Amino acid sequence: MNVGKITTIDDVLESLDKIIFQSVTQNDTCGYFAALYRQVTFEVKQGIENNYFDDGARMKRLDVVFAKRYIDAWHAWQNGQNVSQSWDAAFRFSEKQSPVVLQHLLMGMHAHINFDLGIAAAEISRNSDIQLLKNDFFRINNILSMQVNRVQNNLSSIWPFLKKILARTGKLDNHLVDFSMELARDGAWKFAENLWKTPIEKWEECIYERDSIIAAKSEIVTNPKIWIKIVFWIIRLSERGSVPVKINYLLQE
Repeated sequence: MNVGKITTIDDVLESLDKIIFQSVTQNDTCGYFAALYRQVTFEVKQGIENNYFDDGARMKRLDVVFAKRYIDAWHAWQNGQNVSQSWDAAFRFSEKQSPVVLQHLLMGMHAHINFDLGIAAAEISRNSDIQLLKNDFFRINNILSMQVNRVQNNLSSIWPFLKKILARTGKLDNHLVDFSMELARDGAWKFAENLWKTPIEKWEECIYERDSIIAAKSEIVTNPKIWIKIVFWIIRLSERGSVPVKINYLLQE
């Protein structure tokens, strides 16, 4: 599918399937986040169909605009083109085989939630009051949070030692303070509000500034505190299976 032709949630799912397929065939850890994001996108689609959101039509637009930012970035990276600093950090990190699955997921979520989501929200609200989007904005983050918990449960069932680690330390993403779902959500919403209020001719400057901040904060995952490094190291010892095997586990319901 031509990336520019993505106009529906089904188009998004098809594009994500292609990213996942290529990741599996090429042993590419980029597939970890793509697999998680596919599950999130499917749940958003189900939520729209079941009237979970206040405005289903608006959520369809948000989902497509939001997803395209990731999909466009992935294709640009594959073609050797420039991407945002936030995604550059995430994609460079994906080239490393030593980080655990959760680290790769956190890097993808960091770029997509903390950078992309606010831009997408402001973009679809240009001609309306962005406050009308707030409840649904928070609901889409609730879906992501639930999927992260599902992923942790799936992985811990495959690697029992991970279950022990999570039981002792709590949810790993909650201990990475700046990466907690609540703070990511609130920060993304604040950025969306600020961008929406900014004159359109100054959007590029505002987005660049945000991108620089988010890229710098990725060090919380790429170079975490020593005790978090130890936790990641222990989890790494217990992880089993190839990249394709792990991607398939992430796709399990």
